[in-house]
Amino acid sequence: MNYKNIRRSFFLTLALIVSIASEELLATTVIIDPGHGGKDKGAYWYGISEKTLTLDVAKKVEHLLKNRGIKVLMTRKSDHYVSIQDRASIANKYSNAIFVSIHFNAHTNSSVKGIETFYLSSKGKKLASSIQSRLAQRINTKDRGSKKYHYAVLRKTKGVAALVECGFISNRWEGNRCASSWYKEILAQEITEGITAYYNNN
Repeated sequence: MNYKNIRRSFFLTLALIVSIASEELLATTVIIDPGHGGKDKGAYWYGISEKTLTLDVAKKVEHLLKNRGIKVLMTRKSDHYVSIQDRASIANKYSNAIFVSIHFNAHTNSSVKGIETFYLSSKGKKLASSIQSRLAQRINTKDRGSKKYHYAVLRKTKGVAALVECGFISNRWEGNRCASSWYKEILAQEITEGITAYYNNN
């Protein structure tokens, strides 16, 4: 038995494992965050529950991103409660993460409608704009733009982060659309396009 060759083979294998692990650490991970869940129901209007809509859309986005070979993690995959701190902590485990939180809006004025995306950092602004522009081009509703706002989940997330409000379920017309499968499919497609464009450019 040639121990010198065995030793050389061992160190070559070890170097390969370290190299693969390093690439995994450097690879961008997309964290999809379905807003609310469990005891946190989010908005609820006309029998439509925000926490259910967010999970539906998030699962579709996850599927579409994975089909493009992008590494994806979800902060929740079922109807259970996850704290804001825990959502941010999941994203903060990855030094090169893109975090997108999915929500649906509500207002005491039932005539208010539209889609808007929020950010906090300069990189978050680019991500939010990338998502918002595609949603606004595809969906016939008010384009409320991308805006800077200090949502707790954005404050606590260290990496690139954006929060999407996919429509007002307090508006009966828009709420009915939000609950429809075709609309959720379009939302998922355009959110995916926005994330992918940012991912490829950065």
